[in-house]
Amino acid sequence: MAHDAVAPASSSTSEMVRSATSESRLARYGLIALSLAFVGLFLVLPLAIVFTEALRKGPGAFFEAIADPETWAAIRLTLLVAAIAVPLNLVFGIAAAWAIAKFEFKGKAFLTTLIDLPFSVSPVISGLVFVLLFGSHSLLGPWLGSHGIKVLFAVPGIVLATVFVTFPFVARELIPLMQEQGTSDEEAALSLGASGWQTFWYVTLPNIKWGLLYGVLLCNARAMGEFGAVSVVSGHIRGMTNTMPLQVEILYNEYNFIGAFAVATLLALLALVTLVIKSLLEFKFSAQIAAARKH
Repeated sequence: MAHDAVAPASSSTSEMVRSATSESRLARYGLIALSLAFVGLFLVLPLAIVFTEALRKGPGAFFEAIADPETWAAIRLTLLVAAIAVPLNLVFGIAAAWAIAKFEFKGKAFLTTLIDLPFSVSPVISGLVFVLLFGSHSLLGPWLGSHGIKVLFAVPGIVLATVFVTFPFVARELIPLMQEQGTSDEEAALSLGASGWQTFWYVTLPNIKWGLLYGVLLCNARAMGEFGAVSVVSGHIRGMTNTMPLQVEILYNEYNFIGAFAVATLLALLALVTLVIKSLLEFKFSAQIAAARKH
């Protein structure tokens, strides 16, 4: 009797779930068409225009624009800034994630909030902060100038601004992963006589490698494509402090459309490569989180 009473209720619940989550074929196709139209209009079409305009006068003009000395200087500076900023954020991200996920201490919530700060502050404001800190009329500016240390309108200022806007990426990918994994593996390694460094190198790092690579990838993409903060602190000095995004702006304002779109294609190719690698890492990353939850 009890079984017979439960069965209709269960069947009714199942039918309600199906009716609540099922849509008509017209609605499904309409949503798919709307999504594809949005992606085509705001993502595919702009990318197609960038590549079309860059090659409008042929491959010769495209490679001539890329070979311009100022463009090469912008490419070298972009790679240099990323090569400095990404490793710094890598070290910070691992240290911050380790502290937040593996230990309990006062100010833990405040530290997590600070990590998210660059996400809530405009990049232009971030660059302005460094102008106020290291400008000629700031507290530190005169002292730095008297010792021949130049921060603003030079590579150090660009690196600092890039580090600031990109430092949450690695930490925010590792914190939830480490929290899901817990501390049981590290405690087991320590109980077997492993040192702290051995525990990190042979236990923690292999467990977080896919999340770490994912965070580094996003950090690198943002570092190479950052415009707002870098624009404020760079000074737009040709051949010296212009990164690739700034070079695109300068060339476009000078009506050198082939040159502007040629540099833009490099950034677009970076975005496409990042997207492909991101998809692969997401697959590995999701599998790692699922394994951590089962564990």
